[in-house]
Amino acid sequence: MINFHKLNNNKMKKLLNILSLITLFFMASCQEDIKTFGEIDTPSNFVVTAQIIGQNATTAPNGDGSGKILFTAKADNAISYRYIFGDGTTTNAPSGIFEKRYNQTGLNTFTVTVIATGKGGVAATTTIDVTILSNFEDPEAVQFLTGGSQKTWYWSASEPGHLGVGPNSSDDTQNYFPLWYQAAPWEKAASPDSACLYGNELIFSKVGNQLKFQLNNQGQTFFNKDFQSVVGGTAGYDFCYNYNAGGLKNVNLGPSESVVMASPSAATRTRGTMMNFSDGGFMGYYIGQSSYEILSISETRMVVRAVMGGNPALAWYHTFTTVQPTQDATDYTNLVFSDEFATDGAPDQNKWGYDLGAGGWGNGELQSYTNSPTNVVVQGGNLVITAVKTGNSYTSARLKSENKFEFKYGKIEFRAKLPAGAGTWPALWMLGQNYATNTWPACGEIDIMEHKGFQPNVIHGTVHYTGHSGGGGITSRITSTNVSSTYHIYKAIWSPQSIRFYVDNVLFHSVINSNSLPFNSDFFLIMNVAMGGTFGGTVDPTFTQSSMSVDYVRVYQ
Repeated sequence: MINFHKLNNNKMKKLLNILSLITLFFMASCQEDIKTFGEIDTPSNFVVTAQIIGQNATTAPNGDGSGKILFTAKADNAISYRYIFGDGTTTNAPSGIFEKRYNQTGLNTFTVTVIATGKGGVAATTTIDVTILSNFEDPEAVQFLTGGSQKTWYWSASEPGHLGVGPNSSDDTQNYFPLWYQAAPWEKAASPDSACLYGNELIFSKVGNQLKFQLNNQGQTFFNKDFQSVVGGTAGYDFCYNYNAGGLKNVNLGPSESVVMASPSAATRTRGTMMNFSDGGFMGYYIGQSSYEILSISETRMVVRAVMGGNPALAWYHTFTTVQPTQDATDYTNLVFSDEFATDGAPDQNKWGYDLGAGGWGNGELQSYTNSPTNVVVQGGNLVITAVKTGNSYTSARLKSENKFEFKYGKIEFRAKLPAGAGTWPALWMLGQNYATNTWPACGEIDIMEHKGFQPNVIHGTVHYTGHSGGGGITSRITSTNVSSTYHIYKAIWSPQSIRFYVDNVLFHSVINSNSLPFNSDFFLIMNVAMGGTFGGTVDPTFTQSSMSVDYVRVYQ
C-alpha cells in the first residue's frame, strides 16, 4: 500500500501524473467498450396522427363506414414502429405508416398504443384514441357460423381437398382454388405426425353482438414447417406439436380485398367476407395467419382461404363441416375369389370372359379387343395383357368376370405392373352387373386404377354414376414410383358406408356410399389396356407394344 504522507512534493506530483495517465487509459478503454454496444438513441418528438378515411366534419365525422384509418407515426431517432390497435390486433410498421380497417360493426372508440423503437432497443410509447364507424355486416354468415348461439365445426376430412394450397397471384384462372395440392380424404390420419389435425373442434358463438371463436385442439396443433420455431420444433416438415391454442377470441367480419375479389368472376368464387381473429386466433392448421376469407358457407359446410403468413405468394384452403366425419374402418378378410395365374396358357375360362371388337368403347379408343395369345396370355405366374400396334391400328385385350364372379361389397386387390408409353391406358375396375337394363353410368362404375401413359406414375381412382360420367367422375389421384417397371398393389375397400382407394396400402381417395348411389348391388371385375381415347390421349408415334402384367387378383368379404 502507498503511504502518501511519506512522499515529498516532487514524488507526489510524479505519482499523480502516473495515476492521471492510468485513469485516461481506462476511460479510453471504456469508451471503446461502449462503442461495441452501438449507439443508444431514445426516440423523441413522438407524434402520431390518425386520418379517418371518408371523414367529413359535417356529414361523416367518423368516416364513410369503411372502418379505415390511416395512421402515421413520426419520431426523431426512431427506426421502427409497432401499433397495438385496441381490437386485439397488432402490426409492425417500419415506416410508421399503416392503413388499418376496424371491422367491429357500429361506432366504436379504440385506444391505440404506438411504440417507437430507437437504436439500441430503447423505446418510447404514446397512445391515441380514435372513434370510427364501420357499417360492414354479414348477418347471414354469422347465423351460419353460430346457428344463432353456438355451433361446432370440424375438418371435412372425408372430402378430397379439405386442405390445399395454390397461388396467391393476379391470375384469376388459378387464384381461387388449391391448384398445387389437395389433400386426399383422411390423408393426415395416416400418420401420428399429422393426425392431430382431425381432432380440431372450431367453436363459433354469438355473445350479444360480438362473434366469438375458440379452437379446441385437444392439446396439439398441426404446424406448417415454416412456423415450427413458434413451439421450438425441429421436425423440418409439417408436424403435430403440443400447443396451447389459447382461449376465447373475438372475430370481426370485414369486406375482402383479396385477389379473388378483383376477378370479374368474384361473385361466383367468394362470399367476399373476411373473418379477422383477435389475439393470434387461427383455424386449426398453423400458417401464421389470423385472417380468413369465406369463399362459401352454408348451414353445414364452409370453405375458407388464407394467405400464408410470411409468404404472400401462397394461399391455403380449408373445408369444414358441422357433421363430424368418421373414418370408415370396415375391412374384409375372408378370401372369396382369387386368381394367382399359376398355370401358363389361356386365362382360366371359369373365371374370365372377354369383351371383343372395336368401336371406340364410348371413349374414342383406338384398339380392337381380341382373345389372341398375342394380346392376352398367362405366363410365368402373371396374366399379361399386351397392346400391339399393327400397321396403323392397335389390338389389345379386355377380361371380365361377368356371369362368372359377381359380388357386393368387399376388399379388391390387384398386384400389377403397368404398360409404358404415351397413349397407353391400363385400367383395373368394376362395373355394375345390371348395365344392360340400367345403362351406364346409372349402373355405376368403380375404377380402382387408371393410368395415363403420358403422365407416368400418376394413379387415378374414380367412381362414375348418374351426373358423373366421363370427365365428371368423382376422382382423386396419387403419384407413385416406377409403376411400369415394378409391381404395386392397387386396392379398393367397398362397403355400405364408403369406397376407399389405395396404392400400396396408402389411402388416396374416399367416396361416401349411400342408398341413393348405385354402389349397393353386384359388380364384376374388368382388366384391360386401352389405347388413346379421351383419357389415354395421343399415342406416341414410335409405340410398338407394351404390356400390363397382373401377379394376382384377390377379393375378400
